[in-house]
Amino acid sequence: QVQLVESGGGVVQAGGSLRLSCAASGRTFSTYTMGWFRQAPGKEREFVAHIRRGGSSSYYADSVQGRFTISRDVAKNTVYLQMNSLKAEDTAVYYCAADSNPRPSFNQDSYAYWGQGTQVTVSS
Repeated sequence: QVQLVESGGGVVQAGGSLRLSCAASGRTFSTYTMGWFRQAPGKEREFVAHIRRGGSSSYYADSVQGRFTISRDVAKNTVYLQMNSLKAEDTAVYYCAADSNPRPSFNQDSYAYWGQGTQVTVSS
């Protein structure tokens, strides 16, 4: 069982930066692939990024590649999403999720544990 709590959302101007954090409970945090997803108003939830259990590799959606960076701190049981050069279209509720499957996935159905979400609003 993993519990996830996101923080760090807020309102930022276009071109600005935010760092989201996701604190995980449980001693098995290091065994999970951790992902970030987002849901904009009126749209379906979509994949943003994930990082493998060992932190050796990560994968990004094309829309955020080169602007967002996912990382994890095993000692702190925390995963981060650094978001730079934010655009109005990045406005969404951002969710942290944990996947116990050995092969990382960008499919949200693979993720069994979810946080409550944190709102990111980018003003243009």
